[in-house]
Amino acid sequence: MDRRVIESGAAPAAVGAYSQAVAGAGLIFCSGQIALDPATGELVGGGVAAETRRCLDNLAAVLEAAGSSLSRVVKVTAFLADIGDFAEFNDAYSSYFESDPPARAAIGVAGLPRGARVEVECVALA
Repeated sequence: MDRRVIESGAAPAAVGAYSQAVAGAGLIFCSGQIALDPATGELVGGGVAAETRRCLDNLAAVLEAAGSSLSRVVKVTAFLADIGDFAEFNDAYSSYFESDPPARAAIGVAGLPRGARVEVECVALA
């Protein structure tokens, strides 16, 4: 069983001891993405919807580097700094998965890195 580290210059670089994603056994395990602009390394403004879109765009770039795409995602976990933002998150998220959406969990957390309001991770088919 091969294990392959995935890196994409079109998504923010890992800032710790983790990989953007790891592929193995026909799956791609993507690390959580917060709404960092890959060009500037800064958190995007514009609220929860804008952060959600940036997180998913970052994940899409990582999946593309792995030879996959958001259409092959089977599981998503979303972390929200305020679970009260769920409706705004869900509206933005839904536009990326309009048909046959993946399984998902959305979890309210006490805080996220760099003051982010949203973090999203996923598992996709290779």
